[in-house]
Amino acid sequence: MKDDCLSKKVRKAVIPAAGLGTRFLPATKALAKEMLPIVDKPTIQFIVEEALKSGIEDILIVTGKAKRPIEDHFDSNIELEMALKEKGKDDLLKLVEETTDINLHFIRQSHPKGLGHAVLQAKSFIGEEPFVVMLGDDLMESELPLTKQLINDFETTHASTIAVMKVPHQDVDKYGVIAPEGEVEKGLYNVANFVEKPAVADAPSDLAIIGRYLLTPEIFSILENQTPGAGNEIQLTDAIETLNKTQRVFAREFTGRRYDVGDKFGFVETTIEYGLSHPQIKQDLHDYIIKKGKELEKADQAATKTTTAKK
Repeated sequence: MKDDCLSKKVRKAVIPAAGLGTRFLPATKALAKEMLPIVDKPTIQFIVEEALKSGIEDILIVTGKAKRPIEDHFDSNIELEMALKEKGKDDLLKLVEETTDINLHFIRQSHPKGLGHAVLQAKSFIGEEPFVVMLGDDLMESELPLTKQLINDFETTHASTIAVMKVPHQDVDKYGVIAPEGEVEKGLYNVANFVEKPAVADAPSDLAIIGRYLLTPEIFSILENQTPGAGNEIQLTDAIETLNKTQRVFAREFTGRRYDVGDKFGFVETTIEYGLSHPQIKQDLHDYIIKKGKELEKADQAATKTTTAKK
């Protein structure tokens, strides 16, 4: 690792947002999946807010086709702002203005070749600095933002650190998984190996890589020469495994709440839980859930009686 990288603070983040969002078709046919709202806030805004709360100063969003709405969302809308101001809707004006005046940059990944390839598009933007990668499918809830936890670890170790979380063993083949090699401190692991989507029987642990990575710039030279891996794509996990052979890479276990908004059920679950804390709708949503639960319970009881009578 270059000595000048050791002394630099982590101030840049990369958010890959070039995926096609096929799991949410037809909604994502003409709309970026990152713009799908959790009640009234696009999913990507949660990621940007986490970055800012963690002290990140500059953010690069790697986009693809049909992603222009992301740029528009974080741009100023003069006509809308003037209309809200004239009508005295100051609260709404404040909400709109919160998404502007952020140091956001955009670059297009013309040929989606995997997460590793998307991160490689950020090479010129990052330069010789440590940086974080934040995936938009994972929303993290904790008292101290997960990105900030990784930054705090880097300030002590000066090494790349990957966020991991325990998952059900039967699900390990959906993730990159680590082979831990002892704890440096509580929740911070030395890592022997990083394995991308192992067979359930071969998984070295239940600690799966989740969507936050703090990386040193040496990852770029590895990605430039990385051969395609799982899915015939340039896998970031494979590059991290190579990096781990030449410099230490740690894993930080996340113990907060993770919401997977890249999955249909996860998206609905996130929407409900966020709605239950939303000041404008939380009571109505709570009452609806209670009412609906009672209706479903009565329907199940009626179905059980009908089935019993037929016997």
